[in-house]
Amino acid sequence: MKYFLGAIAGLILLWLFSVFIVQPFAIPSNSMEPALSTGDRILVNKTAYRSRPISRGDVVVFDGVDSFSRQSGEFVKRVIGIAGDRVVCCTDSGNLSVNGSEIQEDSYLFPGDSPSEIEFDALVPAGKIWVLGDHRSESADSRSHLGDPGGGFVLESKVVGQAQFVIWPPSRWQRLDSHTFKELN
Repeated sequence: MKYFLGAIAGLILLWLFSVFIVQPFAIPSNSMEPALSTGDRILVNKTAYRSRPISRGDVVVFDGVDSFSRQSGEFVKRVIGIAGDRVVCCTDSGNLSVNGSEIQEDSYLFPGDSPSEIEFDALVPAGKIWVLGDHRSESADSRSHLGDPGGGFVLESKVVGQAQFVIWPPSRWQRLDSHTFKELN
């Protein structure tokens, strides 16, 4: 009986930990390659944004209701624009610009993909973010939802947390770093 109660207490602690602190998430598509592959399991830090704001370059998991989907569904994408940013595609050299500065995305953009095949000019409203997949040619992201409810913007309040670690398969164990954009001009 003592071991049974200990096991129950352990399961309750594990459940509380996953509800309030860290949540596992399975990657359902290749829209975030090369950083994340279909079938990867990641850990999402649900407390990351209690001590700091969401930043450009962060990989986030969010509930896409009213921005990406009419039904509940969680998505993982990279933050390109935060409240007040103007994100434009594309400059004369084919890059994205944020607030008039071209950004360098080579460190995470899928090899061979262009920054975007879809032209857009988005001013990110207060309390929202603009997100793109790293594998742009395979990603249904903010660009794909410009005409949908929410205009492709994601409410900051719908962000579950920051994706921080790949934990499965073991051959892909890694920390997911945020990428600070390098301005080209």
